[in-house]
Amino acid sequence: MSERAKRLFLGRAIRSERIDETLLPKRIALPVFASDALSSNAYATQEMLVVLALGGASLFAYGPWIALLIVIVFVIVVSSYRQNVRAYPNGGGDYTVVSENIGQRAGVMVASALFVDYVLTVAVSAAAAVANLGSVLPFFAEHSILFSLLLVAVLVLFNLRGIRESGVLFAVPAYLFMGSIGVMFITAVIKLALGEEMRAESADWEIQQTAQFAGFALVLLLARAYSSGTTALTGVEAISNGVPAFRKPQSRNAATTLALLAVISMSMFMAITWLALKTQVKVTDNDADLIGLPPGQPQKTVVVQIAEAVFSNTPVMVLVISVATAAILAVAANTAFNAFPVLGSILARDGYLPRQLHTRGDRLAFSNGILTLAVAAGLLIAVFDADVTALIQLYIIGVFFSFTLTQIGMVRYWARQLRSEPDQRRRRSMRRSQLINRIGAILCGFVFVVVLVSKFARGAWIVVLAVPILYLVMRAINAHYERVKIELAPDAGDERTTLPSRVFALVLVSKIHKPTLRAVAYARGSRPAVLEAITVNVDPEETARLTEEWQRRDIPVPLRILDSPYREITRPVIDYVRQLRRQSPRDLVAIYVPQYVVGHWWEQLLHNQSALRLRARLMFSQNVVVVTVPWQLDSALDRASQQELPGPGAFRRGEDPPPEQKQGGSLE
Repeated sequence: MSERAKRLFLGRAIRSERIDETLLPKRIALPVFASDALSSNAYATQEMLVVLALGGASLFAYGPWIALLIVIVFVIVVSSYRQNVRAYPNGGGDYTVVSENIGQRAGVMVASALFVDYVLTVAVSAAAAVANLGSVLPFFAEHSILFSLLLVAVLVLFNLRGIRESGVLFAVPAYLFMGSIGVMFITAVIKLALGEEMRAESADWEIQQTAQFAGFALVLLLARAYSSGTTALTGVEAISNGVPAFRKPQSRNAATTLALLAVISMSMFMAITWLALKTQVKVTDNDADLIGLPPGQPQKTVVVQIAEAVFSNTPVMVLVISVATAAILAVAANTAFNAFPVLGSILARDGYLPRQLHTRGDRLAFSNGILTLAVAAGLLIAVFDADVTALIQLYIIGVFFSFTLTQIGMVRYWARQLRSEPDQRRRRSMRRSQLINRIGAILCGFVFVVVLVSKFARGAWIVVLAVPILYLVMRAINAHYERVKIELAPDAGDERTTLPSRVFALVLVSKIHKPTLRAVAYARGSRPAVLEAITVNVDPEETARLTEEWQRRDIPVPLRILDSPYREITRPVIDYVRQLRRQSPRDLVAIYVPQYVVGHWWEQLLHNQSALRLRARLMFSQNVVVVTVPWQLDSALDRASQQELPGPGAFRRGEDPPPEQKQGGSLE
């Protein structure tokens, strides 16, 4: 039943050789990998204005200049990443660039920051999407946590179907958002040209200043507003992480997509900022600081207020803008679902994350990475009550930390290339690229420091703590894999390993039934040097009946009875095996465990787990081999036929079932 449900929701499995069919053209790759950066325009202007509001509405006059500086940084960062995707076409993005040019430890630290960033991308985007819908439909705001988690679950479902299918689906809201903002901007320009006035709902409200800002304090406030507005840059690195998902030529298509992202995203950011100032939108961090806001009414988002001012006579368009904004914010979370699994696969390949994250699922998506990201984001949404303002404080620290180190890494990359490049024209081009990266490193480093200082006490300390912890965990995982690799590496001459002097075979017996007889037959067929059956004397009467039947059936294997005064089953067997090992250390002890397999989980609950417990204990004994002899009951055979496992005659009683059928275990 679970297999049928899986196929119903996720679709049929895809063969490995068809992976090229899942690669993305630019028109689909843009919304898939750039939707995070595009969606940031839904709240970047708002975050900037919220900070400026601390000094009163008069500071909104600095908005255009701050926005212009953000655009300049955006252009520099995008230009740098266009160089990244050409220099490192195999993906990995910031992690690869930093690891190869600064050092592996720095690369792992960047990967830790990116992991935190991607988790926050999902959490912030889902919460912001619900918040935007809540501005129009209060029911969503009242149940924000539930709807945010449901949104994450829907994204997981679609991403498990594969990157191409999810990309085609999520392209619609991305282009709808771009189109709706474009229509809103054009409509506003036409209205202004015709002399019509556009005023936001909050235009006549007043902002209660929390403090007076002048001199150095004013500079710090403007710097903080600038750093808050740079949330518009989040998601730029996702394209460089996901280069392998593009159609060939992958580097050129990724670079082109980055250029399209820069033009579209910055145009939208400037348009929304201009419209917010033109319609005199007012927003504050706390509702109490906005004098005029009706009691009990939450502040509407900047985009919704602009839409109401521009389409004052067309409420349908306001709803369209709200839905489009919520949709792109939801799709923005999908960017992380496409970028993190690829990065996680590369980190797992290098031994810094569990191996399970490296391989693709049967739909050619990195299923384990998708599920890992979803669980982490869901926990964050629940802990922070889906509060966008609280989550946004944690958001861009990891982004700009990775931006800064990546820019430094590219500076070193160009320095290395210059040492071996004789062509003067190429050298001039490399120096220009290096200059761009130097400027980018300075600006991104400045943003990182400002964000860290200004938001540390407001929650950013969590990220400062989380990134090093993740770094240490990833280093510990790598150390474990390296230690295992060294232990498992064969020494010279290991191929001529000394054979055990003899094999001492034991068959565990609890009662005489078909599984037991099958186990005895298997043990005899292996022709061990010594073979005996053992049973644990828990109930003397049952043991006597077992011994009588064993003799009556004339089974050609001696039966040894192990006493158990405390009615334990595993302890006497373990002690007996240890006794054999002490007597003959070079002998191999093979223990045959009869086990019957049931087809339903509830059947499993009806049987004891003595075989599983015994097997788990024996795993730690040297020169001991545990051989499971399965016997499939009718329910297991029925389930196997329903799942269309091996055809008639290929799956019979007594034969090893497929791994997914090996559930349950009993000595009964």
